[in-house]
Amino acid sequence: MTDIEASPPYDEKLEKIEIEVLLEAIYLRYGYDFRDYAYPSLRRRIWHRLSLEQLGTISLLQSRVLHEREAFERLLSDLTIPVTEMFRDPGMFEALRRRLIPAMREIPLLRVWHAGCASGEEAYSMAIQLEEEGMLARSHIYATDISKACLQLARKGAIPIDRMRLYTKNYQAAGGKRTLSSYYELSHGGAKLHPGLVERIVFAEHNLVTDRSFNEFQVIFCRNVLIYFNAALRERVHGLLYESLAPGGFLVLGGKESVAYTGFAGRYETWDDEFRIYRKTR
Repeated sequence: MTDIEASPPYDEKLEKIEIEVLLEAIYLRYGYDFRDYAYPSLRRRIWHRLSLEQLGTISLLQSRVLHEREAFERLLSDLTIPVTEMFRDPGMFEALRRRLIPAMREIPLLRVWHAGCASGEEAYSMAIQLEEEGMLARSHIYATDISKACLQLARKGAIPIDRMRLYTKNYQAAGGKRTLSSYYELSHGGAKLHPGLVERIVFAEHNLVTDRSFNEFQVIFCRNVLIYFNAALRERVHGLLYESLAPGGFLVLGGKESVAYTGFAGRYETWDDEFRIYRKTR
């Protein structure tokens, strides 16, 4: 009889205990802290991994994750599922070009941080936009994520060719001034971004939950990351983002995220409510 065949009757209270213990074990063993992530999303992703591992209980998954690094990496990929694309939400990038970039044009050295960058498409989009505005050469772009696997993909600057039709459409809708194809070459059945873009971005591992600020930035993108956190963790991460922003710097959040109802709401002015762009005022 396999583990999955021996699954016990469902017990909601016991399940919650098992999940709490699993998350505590991950934190103690590997240093990744998911304890304050939104519970429904965590539960769904843990059960997805449980099914793939063909295990009957979360406790069995905990044992495997603790003793097998590869099993932990598989679970980590489920808990940090990346959702990204080049020029995602084109209207937001159009708003950046129209409003944000003119406000940053006179900054001698522009530092941009993409927090939770996944496989890097957003960071590359920003690099293209800065290049078209003549600002890339004096910009430092930092792109960080919790996932080593995502960062390995991001550093390659390689995009599946079947994604480029959508990305080209996004680029055009975002007000692109050239053609997206002018920024990549076809290589081994995929699209390879030009080295001049790849070299302008520093990809590094950073955990918003446990790590500290590492620089001062004029622009921070943290889009569609905070929705996975509970209220207490969102407040803590907002503190990190605020601390990392230069005076007058810009914070760009996802469409369902906001600085409203946080302890930092009074320290920003809203530049664009539709696309959740805020400027630090104090």
